[in-house]
Amino acid sequence: MQLLQSPLLQNFSNLSHCFTSKKHGNLAFHVNDNIQNVITNHKLLALKCKFKRSKLIYMRQIHSNYVHTITDGDNFDTPPICDAIITNKINTPLMVMVADCSPILFYDDKQKVIAVAHSGRAGTFNNIIQETLKSFTNNFNSKVEDIIVSIGASISQECYEVGREIYDEAKKLNLDYAINIIDEKYYLDIRAILKKQLLNAGVTKFEISDECNCCLKEKYYSYRGEGETGRFAGVIVLKSPAKIINV
Repeated sequence: MQLLQSPLLQNFSNLSHCFTSKKHGNLAFHVNDNIQNVITNHKLLALKCKFKRSKLIYMRQIHSNYVHTITDGDNFDTPPICDAIITNKINTPLMVMVADCSPILFYDDKQKVIAVAHSGRAGTFNNIIQETLKSFTNNFNSKVEDIIVSIGASISQECYEVGREIYDEAKKLNLDYAINIIDEKYYLDIRAILKKQLLNAGVTKFEISDECNCCLKEKYYSYRGEGETGRFAGVIVLKSPAKIINV
């Protein structure tokens, strides 16, 4: 049950992170799964990643660009309503859940700040990446050039057919470069938009997975590919500094 790692994030000793797959089970409570099964999946993931399940904070995702700064009132049982969360709190795992949308992990090693974001079509069109980066710079004194971004598996353009109304919306936002028209059908490339948004914002250290979760339904959950289905996730947590023992 090996967890997926980001090449950019895996070498920081004070950071733990992962992307899950179907092997780790459904992690969402809103998809008509057995609640106890979902809790068991969370417990197993917490055990494997060495964090306290009760400390994990996930989101009630609403396809917005709203970013929530973690407070002491946030915990596993009181998920905030938003699509990005950010913190500098130690031992506070953050989770984003997806089943076609892009799971995004952020880390500033200078200021020791982490964030996760859920970027579907609406969040991408409304530039949730920019809003999350603003939270880093405005609330935690981060510099954009210090922020590392890792984007996990998501739906590819080939699998993401959209309607003419989405094409018209994209055109109004100057995002129609990300739509391919084939036989009067419209295919949206979310990854292309995210990449351009990162570059325009000044992020220089980022990676975007080329895995399509819809094509790889045996590995990942996909709403487009399966209908009602579970959610896989991205998780990131700042760990306690190693204790120095004088001998």
